[in-house]
Amino acid sequence: MKSFSRKKKTVKKVLAVASGGGHWVQLLRLQDAFQACDCAYLSVDKEYAHAVAPSRFYYVPDANRDTKLKLLFSSLKILLIVLWERPNVVISTGAAHGYLAIRFAKMIGAKTMFIDSIANAEKLSLSGELATSHADLMLTQWPELSNGHNIQYRGSVL
Repeated sequence: MKSFSRKKKTVKKVLAVASGGGHWVQLLRLQDAFQACDCAYLSVDKEYAHAVAPSRFYYVPDANRDTKLKLLFSSLKILLIVLWERPNVVISTGAAHGYLAIRFAKMIGAKTMFIDSIANAEKLSLSGELATSHADLMLTQWPELSNGHNIQYRGSVL
């Protein structure tokens, strides 16, 4: 008698990260791409949790280079979330929180993608510039900013 072995279908774990405002709106526009994945979200406003329910949602305090102590606290929290979630993929539409998540995700071997904000039409954002040398895929939403190599254009989110 022939036995059939079933390959266990593995579902990719995705951590989707964005700060508030337009970064978050752009990330939400990508939700359909995560339907077949086990996706968790991370952002800076507790109210955003309802937009991604029933997915897991993590809140971290909003911070930037001007609020260094808050940024340190947020960084530690992001590191703990990445270690807890152990995502296969981290995707971010910016800003600082997304860059940090990508850096920590690379430490655990996850694939990473950074999509720079559509608001940055003339040059990459600071977090986008920093992410360029760390993300597996760096996307700009403006064809003029693509260099065809490590910064690519594949359309816009909005």
